Amino acid sequence: QVQLMESGGGSVQAGGSLTLSCSASGYTDSWEYMGWFRQAPGKEREGVATRYDGDGTTVYSEAVKGRFTISQDNAKNTVYLQMNSLKPEDTAMYYCAAGPYEGVHLYGRLVSYGYTDWGQGTQVTVSS
Repeated sequence: QVQLMESGGGSVQAGGSLTLSCSASGYTDSWEYMGWFRQAPGKEREGVATRYDGDGTTVYSEAVKGRFTISQDNAKNTVYLQMNSLKPEDTAMYYCAAGPYEGVHLYGRLVSYGYTDWGQGTQVTVSS
């Protein structure tokens, strides 16, 4: 059974940093894209960062570009999201997701519909 599990969330003051981790078990070759999404109360889930394992290409949303970095350690089956210069508007539940190349590109790399497997989420709270 494939499973994604996030960790590393917490509370931090504005300007601080956090690193989220996503541990994958039962990894499958179909997970060509790994992504991070977030959802704040009353808002839709939005794509934050994604990485294509084929060539390491990364894509970020405009809201986090220059502040967040997605990386992947295949030896550990783990994906990371380094978050710097955090802002109160970054407060949300953060989800790790995995998906195949075709599905992700059909809908868009920062769109949730193409991702087939999801973690349970980890909460990030940024106070001003």
